[in-house]
Amino acid sequence: MDEEQARRIGRRLRSARLQRGLSLRVLADLADMSVGYLSMVENGRRLLDRSSYITALAEVLHIAPAELVGQPFAPADPHAGAAHEAIPALRLSLMGITMAAPPDRRPPQTPVSVLAERVARANGLYHAAEYGTLAAGLPSLLADLHAAAEAAVGPARHELLRLLADAYHPACTLLLKNLGYTDLAFIAVTRASDAIAELDDPVYSALSGFFHTHVLMSAGSPSQALAQATAAANTLEANLTTPDAHALLGELHLISATSATQDRQRPGNQREAEVRGHLAEAAKLAQRTGETRAWHLNFGPTNVGIHHVSLNTDLGRHSDAVRAERRVHPEILDQAPGRQAAFHADLGRSLAQIRGREADAVAAFLTAEEIAPQRIRANAPVRETVEYLLGRQLPARAARDLRGLAYRLGIQH
Repeated sequence: MDEEQARRIGRRLRSARLQRGLSLRVLADLADMSVGYLSMVENGRRLLDRSSYITALAEVLHIAPAELVGQPFAPADPHAGAAHEAIPALRLSLMGITMAAPPDRRPPQTPVSVLAERVARANGLYHAAEYGTLAAGLPSLLADLHAAAEAAVGPARHELLRLLADAYHPACTLLLKNLGYTDLAFIAVTRASDAIAELDDPVYSALSGFFHTHVLMSAGSPSQALAQATAAANTLEANLTTPDAHALLGELHLISATSATQDRQRPGNQREAEVRGHLAEAAKLAQRTGETRAWHLNFGPTNVGIHHVSLNTDLGRHSDAVRAERRVHPEILDQAPGRQAAFHADLGRSLAQIRGREADAVAAFLTAEEIAPQRIRANAPVRETVEYLLGRQLPARAARDLRGLAYRLGIQH
C-alpha cells in the first residue's frame, strides 16, 4: 500500500465529510459501507482504491471522485445509460407499428381501465424524470394499445385511440427534451396524429399541434413552431367547452412564448412584446383554471410563474428572472419533480450571469439535480453554464460543489 497516498486520500475524505456536517456513521450508512472501513481510510490505514466505493462516497458527498483520489476519474450515469439502451426497442416499435399496420399480437386480456392506468403511469414517469424506466416500458405499452384499439369498435375504439395519443406524447417529449432523438420524436408525434385524426375531435387536434410545436422547436425552427402553436390555439379557441380545453389553451400560450424567445429572426423588442403577451394570456387562463393535471400536463399559476423565470432567462433578462423567482413556489407541483428541477436550473442559469451570485447559481443547480438528476444531467444549457462557472472565481465550498457537479455532468476540466 502507498502509505502517503492513503494518508492524502484519508485527509480529503475527512475534510469533505466534515464540510457536509456528516458523522462517520451517517456517511457509512449513506454509502453502504462499514464504519470501521471508513475510519481506517480516514486515518490512512486503508487505501481507497475500489472504484465502486470512490463513486459511492463522491455521490453522497456531492463532490467529484478526483477530489478524493487526486486524479481523473471517468464519470458514469447508469440512469441515463439505461434510457439510451432502451432506444433500439422503442425505435423498432415506433417504426413498425402504425394505424394501417397494427402489431402482430393479440389484444391484451385486460380492461381498458388497466391500460389507462399504464398510460397514467408512463406520463407520471416522465414528470418524475424516471427516463430509463419510461423508455423501457413504452414499446410494450404502445403495442398493447395498438392491438386493443384494432380489436375495438365504436366508442370503445375512440377511448383507446385517446389513450394511444396520451401514450405517444410522453414518448415524444422524452425523446426530444431529454435524450435528443428529434427524428424519433417526430415519428411519435406523427403516430399520435394518426390516432387523433380518426377521432375528429378539435380539442385533441389542438393537443396534437401542441406536441408538434415541441418537435419543431427542437428541430431548430421556432418560426414554424410558433405558427403551429398559433394554428392550434385558433382551433381551440373556437371549441372552449371544458376546463381542460382552457388549460390546453394556456399551455399553447406558454409554448408560443417559448417559441418566440428562440426566434432570433425577430427584432428583440418584438420578441419581448410577444412573450409578455402570451404570458399575460396564460396568466388569465391560469386564474380561471387553478392548478390542473389536464392532458397529463401541469398548467396553472405555478407553471406560469415557472415560465416567467425560464423565459426571462432565455431573453437574457437575468435580474427579471431572479425577481420573478420570489413569487413562485415550485414545490406545489409535487407530482412533477421534473418541472421543479427545471425551475431551479433556469434560476441557476440567470444567477450565474449576475456578478456576485455565482455561488447561488451553483446551489440552485445542486437543488435541481437533487430533485431530478436524470433531467439535469441531460440539460445542455445547464452544462454550458457549469462550464462557464468553472472559469470563474468562487468561494472554496462552491468551487468544490461545482467540480462535483461538473463530474456528474460528464464535463472534463
